[in-house]
Amino acid sequence: MARRTVLGIQSSPARLLVGAFILVLVTGTVLLSLPVSTEVTGRTDLITALFTATSALTVTGLVVVDTPTHWTPFGQIVLLVLIQLGGLGIITLGSLAGLVVSRKIGLRGRRLAQVESGGSGGLDLGDVGRVVKGVLLVAFTVEAVLFVALSLVFWTRYDESVWAAIELGGFHAVSAFNNAGFALFSDSLEGFVTDPFVNIIVMVAVLAGAVGFPVLNDLRTQPKRPRRWSLHTKLTLSAMGTVLVIGALVLLIFEWNNAATLGPLDTGQKIMASGFNSSMRTAGFSTIDYGAANETTQLATIISMFIGGGSVSAAGGIKVTTMALLVLAVWAEYRGDADVTAFGRRMPGGVVRQAIAVTITVALAQLIGTMLLLASGPFELTDALFEATSAVGIVGLSTGITPDLDSEGRLIIITLMVLGRLGPLTVGTALVLRERDRLYRYPEERPFVG
Repeated sequence: MARRTVLGIQSSPARLLVGAFILVLVTGTVLLSLPVSTEVTGRTDLITALFTATSALTVTGLVVVDTPTHWTPFGQIVLLVLIQLGGLGIITLGSLAGLVVSRKIGLRGRRLAQVESGGSGGLDLGDVGRVVKGVLLVAFTVEAVLFVALSLVFWTRYDESVWAAIELGGFHAVSAFNNAGFALFSDSLEGFVTDPFVNIIVMVAVLAGAVGFPVLNDLRTQPKRPRRWSLHTKLTLSAMGTVLVIGALVLLIFEWNNAATLGPLDTGQKIMASGFNSSMRTAGFSTIDYGAANETTQLATIISMFIGGGSVSAAGGIKVTTMALLVLAVWAEYRGDADVTAFGRRMPGGVVRQAIAVTITVALAQLIGTMLLLASGPFELTDALFEATSAVGIVGLSTGITPDLDSEGRLIIITLMVLGRLGPLTVGTALVLRERDRLYRYPEERPFVG
């Protein structure tokens, strides 16, 4: 019996994922290229429209034109819709499409739902509909709270009109929660480096979007019973906390006396700026100029962008749980343990291999992208590596070279953003769906290592 199709695409999870992404991307590109979307006379050229639509849909945040001055309110609404769709998760949209078409989910769909829900308590692993409802409930509830908080800040502290405050609050609430990094200020959030209200609200929004929906679900259903949290939640929170603290310390130490970044701030403001910008490694907002930061800070930021945020979240990278699994596997090997364990649980051998596969896939994309950028323009190695990592990690931070990219460079970054958004999700899901038990095993022979 032939599979049912959506727009001619077979209703398998991977094909629905790619098909939905292409459909939305093409629509966004066309809308952004219309004269009604741009403040300047005429149309936005196709490459710029495609670059911006890709950056919004993949919730990256890299821009080649100034968002508040180039795009009209209509264009900004298009960006906001693309950000929201991208943040809700391409796999979730693909699962919903499959549910609408078939009205029932087979074994493959149920296993996909298990990947999407992260195995977290409170979500039925085989019920894609409940997964989608849970995602929507969490996303819209958090965004509504952030919208009110940010609107009040812009209205009361910055003397914006009510409508301007609502526009700023709504746009930045969606952009922050979805880790998109798009801002309606030309210097991102550098003008708010000393404002604790904007810093704290945006930081909470970004972290809420970066930990992932399974973690938020655990925190919502069992906020005072951490022992009942899933292993995924425990790994995500501990690994993310470690990365954030280390990143903040590195930025604080190496930028303390840098007159172009933290130097002019007092001690409290330096600590706040360090914590804020360490949290933005998945989102792309910044209150300092990374182009003026020293190379130690840039390298640390590259590493943290590569790691990314939590699984089943708006964040990119290889994900903190993937990095945690690799570290735990190395630690087990150093100790001579046969099993990889954490929090009183043993990890299946297959999940460690999957972590290795995802890491190598993203690393290869990062390195190849860096090489292509170096070949396409007169960029320094650090700048090219920073830009490529930001694109494949769907982060949005930049040392300032994004507007200088030529058409070839923009196409390279577009490709990296698409790979960064679809790659880890597709590879991770495909590996889970391809798991099978062999009826035979080859004879064992050990090669030399190291």
